Amino acid sequence: MKKIYLTLLLAAFSLSGAMAQVSMDDINAQGASFGNEMKTQSLDADFVSDAKLRADRIAKRKEHNTVDFSANLHGSLTAYSKSWQAAGDNTVTVLASLNFKHIYKKNKFTLTNTASAKFGYNNMKTQLENGDNRGVWFKNVDEIVLATAPQWDMVRNWTYGANVKFRTQFAPGYGARGDKQNGIGRVSNFMTPGYLDASLGFTYVLPSEKFPLKVNLAPAAMSATYRHDQYTLKDYGVPAGYTSKYEGGLSVQLDFDKTWGKDGWLRYRTTAYSFYGWITDLSAMKKFVPTELEDGTMSKYEHVVPTLRWENTIDIKATKYISTQIYFQLYYNKAEYHALQVSSMLSVGLTYTFKNK
Repeated sequence: MKKIYLTLLLAAFSLSGAMAQVSMDDINAQGASFGNEMKTQSLDADFVSDAKLRADRIAKRKEHNTVDFSANLHGSLTAYSKSWQAAGDNTVTVLASLNFKHIYKKNKFTLTNTASAKFGYNNMKTQLENGDNRGVWFKNVDEIVLATAPQWDMVRNWTYGANVKFRTQFAPGYGARGDKQNGIGRVSNFMTPGYLDASLGFTYVLPSEKFPLKVNLAPAAMSATYRHDQYTLKDYGVPAGYTSKYEGGLSVQLDFDKTWGKDGWLRYRTTAYSFYGWITDLSAMKKFVPTELEDGTMSKYEHVVPTLRWENTIDIKATKYISTQIYFQLYYNKAEYHALQVSSMLSVGLTYTFKNK
């Protein structure tokens, strides 16, 4: 047994000696190859900063642009059964409104664009001339307003520029409930009336965050009235046979928009606009010349008294999506109607507001 171990030990010693005699020079490395499967790509400085540039562009857009949007849907429903002990009529009221305001400001230039729309319908039983007593839908609120005001800074708190405002309505309107069903003509329609007010002048902004008042004084102003539907019962001061009337004069406008509370639970907006026309036919650039009437009196032009329009809106938020809105408007235009016109409304319903600042 000892001889077997001795023999194995001598064989292992001989093999290790033979392997030790092999050097690195005897290895042929000509067939060896090395590879790198990792892909490389050179990055340029512009590529590295692209994300930062996009972020900078977004920040600049937000800095130059202010957006304010709100939408409201208000309504009410009242229903009575025939057996109800007290008299009552079923009524349905729906009112929708949209308000949009966009302000772009860069250096000394400011562009303010606004758009608003209101439309309301209600349904109530009415006794018609043919004896029917049924629910009749009647439009009670209808208005479209578009405005733009490019302004340039002049001196501290003063700017100069233009103000353009257009107003009309969506659908035909009637003087009383049931007029349409009784065959009585409409009193208004789309672009009947339509109003276009344009002015050039100066605007003063009160330097107070607690009382953000703007006063626009325009020594050069134009007021246009349109009556495209010749079948309406009212002419809105447009001469017979004409679809429009243009006047030149001067105008004054006051704007106030203030929000209270951290969440903006209370907001009050008001606009007062007055126009005094002293050029009655802007296309001919002539003043009104009084003429003697059949009764011996002299004719008078209807717009000697200034036109006045004062709008007030109060928004009260109960929650993020439920609010109460109070709207009051005072309007005087002697060419249309000799008495003061007043409209007021209180509604409760859903609301949505978006602001980027």
